[in-house]
Amino acid sequence: MKSFKEIYREAENKIAGLAAAPGIVIGRAHLFTKEKVEINKSEITDIDQAINNLDEAVEKSKKELNKIFSIAREKMDEKRAGIFEAQLMILDDPILFGNIKDRIKTEKIQPEYIVSDEISKYQELMIISSESYLKERALDIEDIKFRIIRNLQKKRWQSRIEKEMIVISESLTPADTLLFSRVDTLAFVTDHGGLTSHAAIISRSLNIPAVVGTHNASKMIEDGQSIIVDGFHGYIITSPSEEQIEFFKYKQERLKQLQVDLKEFKEKPAITTDGRTINLEANVDVTGEIDVVITSGAKGIGLYRSEQILDELGEYPNEEEQTNIYSKLASRMYPDFCTIRAFDIGGDKFRLFDYREPNPFLGLRGVRFLLENKSLFKTQIRAVLKASATKNIKFMIPMISTIEEIWETKKLITECKAELRKEKLEFDDKIKLGIMIEVPSAAIMTRELAAEVDFISIGTNDLIQYMMAVDRGNDLVSNLYQEFSPVNIRTIYHIVQEAKLQKVPVSLCGEMAADTLAIPLLVGLGLETLSISAATILYAKKIINSFSYELAKKLADDCVASKTEKEIQDKVVKFFEENNITRTRNII
Repeated sequence: MKSFKEIYREAENKIAGLAAAPGIVIGRAHLFTKEKVEINKSEITDIDQAINNLDEAVEKSKKELNKIFSIAREKMDEKRAGIFEAQLMILDDPILFGNIKDRIKTEKIQPEYIVSDEISKYQELMIISSESYLKERALDIEDIKFRIIRNLQKKRWQSRIEKEMIVISESLTPADTLLFSRVDTLAFVTDHGGLTSHAAIISRSLNIPAVVGTHNASKMIEDGQSIIVDGFHGYIITSPSEEQIEFFKYKQERLKQLQVDLKEFKEKPAITTDGRTINLEANVDVTGEIDVVITSGAKGIGLYRSEQILDELGEYPNEEEQTNIYSKLASRMYPDFCTIRAFDIGGDKFRLFDYREPNPFLGLRGVRFLLENKSLFKTQIRAVLKASATKNIKFMIPMISTIEEIWETKKLITECKAELRKEKLEFDDKIKLGIMIEVPSAAIMTRELAAEVDFISIGTNDLIQYMMAVDRGNDLVSNLYQEFSPVNIRTIYHIVQEAKLQKVPVSLCGEMAADTLAIPLLVGLGLETLSISAATILYAKKIINSFSYELAKKLADDCVASKTEKEIQDKVVKFFEENNITRTRNII
């Protein structure tokens, strides 16, 4: 049977977007377009009545959002339900509504116009920002704005939709996403929005497949049209052929069967047939995922992306807030370890400050940003140290490219330890410090860098990108972003061997580790720890329990000597066939 890659390469009826929530769905489309709100700018004669109308509209909006908040708390964890609590706080903002009321009194214009104009000012600042996060938050504020206006106009929100449909829209607010889930919506597809949009976060929480950021899906898909949504790879197939329907139905069935088969592996260790144990840890974006991590059988958290806290809160949390977050994380995972990565800010990620850079991927990102903003970095270091009293926290620094960056970071950690001792606060004085190897300079200098730290983690996403000089998000050169490139395989092998000379453990936490087809090769290259998404851990366990390390090492040696990506791919596929291992890569 063909692979996903082959299916999408041949398909002319595909729409590409961002894979926001996993799953495969075949169904009919429901085009959701919100009624356009006409804003009345006429003059008013009764100011008191206008302000009273505004107060009533705000109160009604609060009741609506409180009801939605209650539904959210039933359907998802408290953290993500807090999205709606944050919206409620805007409705209680005395400055915002004080300004609106002052303008009603002085300008004597309909309150709906002033509400629209005043709230739009905040939106415009967000929309023109270079930050994708702020642009996405502008949509949340628009929901509040039109909710108040609709209630001022005494209109009801109309949302008639049949059960079990795929919702297609230009954009969806958090409230839209939640309310549609109540009619068993199969999937969401939007023109706008990113992976950190609140609609995407809610989709993942509710286990509803979603593809966002398609740009024009709402114009290309007709109401009632048959479509396929692939939330694993970020594609929509419109009016699928019989061959395409057959392919995706097969994948759905295989996925269901695999999930049943994998239950037996939850309590089993990941151990090769000749007795080599592989530690499978989880990558975590938000604390709400911890329940999934615990039930997946992961041996700790190999990568906690702390910058996602900024995406969720929309601001830099203070020391106490960070300490609470990291302490809860460590407590939930105890006695297993949690590896907290320092804020990886810059490039395509959240940017707290408005640095204008012609090429942000080669600019002030990762540890470079942190060392330029030492007070922010020290706040995080202090919070991590204070949370480390349980002695199951490790700290990891992203985007290291020189040994001096490690020295500067260690100096700051020493300063923070001295401050905490002076304050008589408890912390783990022997907390393990690690680095991520994501750039070629660090890979080449692995032996020297390893002598400075307690552990190393390979971040293949960026490492491949920088080694191949290819933007992994650019369709024009995406064929050069090759996990199985001989350059990548030889570099991983070099890092593992050089770190071993310093007796420093190496893990791999990039997307390559979650590619189940790559697992035997990575094990054969000498990696003893893989950090992957919690959803992939049981698949990885099943595969690891199906082959011997001796054969995997032979495979790796053959691949290191190969000259092309195709040679390596063919050898890996042959390994799966000869060892009778299910190729789950073709399923997810």
